[in-house]
Amino acid sequence: MRFMVIVKATPETEAGVMPTTEELAAMGDFNEELVKAGVMLAGDGLYPSSKGARVAFDGKGATTVVDGPFTESKELIAGFWIWELPSLQDAVEWLKKAPFVNGEVEIRQVHGEEAFGEALTPELKAQEDRLREQISAQNQ
Repeated sequence: MRFMVIVKATPETEAGVMPTTEELAAMGDFNEELVKAGVMLAGDGLYPSSKGARVAFDGKGATTVVDGPFTESKELIAGFWIWELPSLQDAVEWLKKAPFVNGEVEIRQVHGEEAFGEALTPELKAQEDRLREQISAQNQ
């Protein structure tokens, strides 16, 4: 199973405060453990919402764009990982080892193709497989 591990923003991350050398080193060591164990597929930090935008769709074809920053930092994301593990409990156990001092992290399972049932036709599955192959080739 794949999981997205969502690191919630804090007032500090929204203010653009970057981690210290010590914090970067601790997170680098943790990431190295994840990679060596075959758990980590991807991960990155995000700039504050002041450097982002939100696009809202109204269901009738119109869109609204709102530039950041956004309020309620507890609802914002400061970074993420994509992990592959057998269970949610395994992801929780790995996360307990993370070198966070404060904040909140959310773990959500990523849909696999089985979640879509009959809506994922053979043609759509072939398209999805083709796109994954193209993405993989681009990242090499």
